[in-house]
Amino acid sequence: MTTSEDLDDLDALTALADGVRRQAYRVVADGTAPVGRDEVAEALGIGRTLAAFHLDKLVTAGLLETSYARRSGKTGPGAGRPAKLYRATVTEHAVSVPPRSYRTAAELLAEAIELAGAEDELHRVAERHGRQATACADAQELLAGHGYAPAADGPDRVELRNCPFHRVAEQFPPTICGMNLAMINGLLAGAGLAGEWTARMEAAPGRCCVALTRAA
Repeated sequence: MTTSEDLDDLDALTALADGVRRQAYRVVADGTAPVGRDEVAEALGIGRTLAAFHLDKLVTAGLLETSYARRSGKTGPGAGRPAKLYRATVTEHAVSVPPRSYRTAAELLAEAIELAGAEDELHRVAERHGRQATACADAQELLAGHGYAPAADGPDRVELRNCPFHRVAEQFPPTICGMNLAMINGLLAGAGLAGEWTARMEAAPGRCCVALTRAA
């Protein structure tokens, strides 16, 4: 049976069917900070009005959210009007036909692991799974391929802007975040990058609980 939530998710994903709109979403999602209309227009080679149209459609669909700030950093009279800025929401959208509930299964398994005290075994399995990664010379490329949306924070640090396990991690943070760290360590080892980068727990709002730092 299709629920109203399923239909909302379908509407959100349908908003990405338009090619220009999909590219606009990617520009915002790939940004390390909220993005303005002018930046999207320049990146896509379209007019500012058209960029604003597509961005606002994405807001209506629940894929982006807005804020306002003066890009010049000035305040007070003469500082100009605040710019409308966009960033990707953390809300997840998924559609399955027929309906499936993999998240419920993940939540039940995470709860069972906590009750059984089997976190160490989970971490070993996660690291072993990560070690199956193929060789890769670039840590950001490696982690982007696994949904982490990495972004460089200087030459020696990489933040992961997306947690692929966000909803389950919210409910079972020690178990899932520990699993996540173990899997990333495995990915780095499997790709041949363990000697170059170190994964460590650095929990912060709005991003993955793990960050990479360049090995000494």
